Amino acid sequence: MADITNNPAPATSMTKAGFPPFSQRHLLAIGDLEQHEIIDLLDRSEAMVAVSRQQRKSLSTLSGKTQINLFFENSTRTQSSFEIAGKRLGALVVNMSVKTSSVAKGETLIDTAATLNAMRPDVIVVRHGAAGAVELLSQKVGCSVINAGDGGHEHPTQALLDALTIRRHKGRISGLTVAICGDIANSRVARSNLLLLGAMNVRTRVIAPRTLLPVGIENLATEVYTDMNEGLRDVDVVMMLRLQHERASGRLIPSTREYYRFYGLDEEKLANAKPDAIVMHPGPMNRGVEIDPAIADGPRSVINDQVEMGVAVRMAVLDALLPDSEGGQA
Repeated sequence: MADITNNPAPATSMTKAGFPPFSQRHLLAIGDLEQHEIIDLLDRSEAMVAVSRQQRKSLSTLSGKTQINLFFENSTRTQSSFEIAGKRLGALVVNMSVKTSSVAKGETLIDTAATLNAMRPDVIVVRHGAAGAVELLSQKVGCSVINAGDGGHEHPTQALLDALTIRRHKGRISGLTVAICGDIANSRVARSNLLLLGAMNVRTRVIAPRTLLPVGIENLATEVYTDMNEGLRDVDVVMMLRLQHERASGRLIPSTREYYRFYGLDEEKLANAKPDAIVMHPGPMNRGVEIDPAIADGPRSVINDQVEMGVAVRMAVLDALLPDSEGGQA
């Protein structure tokens, strides 16, 4: 794996006094953030990396605050990351099991919002299979809401952790060329990344078969390719996406074997990228479908680093949205 310790974060604990008040009440979409707000969150995340690498990883920043993780879709990685983030900041973290809750018995999202709101949480982290569901819930509660993925819409903290990983490895974000490859049509990760990278003056490329390219993608990406070798030529970052069987119809590709032949990342295709290009994947990976295991585990892969940055970014977002009683938001 690539070594991110060459560009270490400042070895200081996070303090709210070190950053100006964050202007957003919720984090629902990357599209809601200005460039300076994205940079602010990335800078806060750098400080959280340092905290996470200390022997004693806990802070009391969110002591007395309650965080509810409400996941309508299964996601071990994202939910665990938010749970660790909240606990490292001292919050009381509650994971709601939707399958055994009243939601599974027919309760509506609005009813669930009213019930949770009555418990007076400080922040609710929501993943839902329907685009727009998280924003609807945010309108019905009195606390901050974080979008942990809503349908094919957005996954803002994934885009932030990807940006942080890129910045730490490349020393910058602006001016780079980033290729996002695979199931673009069904990926909220792709959408959030394209919005963030576009806001940061990155040259973005999407590479996919035509059946996995959504209508209007040229309005988000700088360049669109259907040939993997051409699309990867001279890029700085290769971001692979999971082939989403649960959202994509099986008729969109002939077979996973054929998909891997043309769009799976192997040594031959990766040779088109710059020699120092890094390889990313949001996980979980379908090895041998989107990516050769030798690439996933190789020296240019930063996939495990993305996981580490995910905790730091979610700590930073929680910290930014939940200021202490001495200032900031009410």
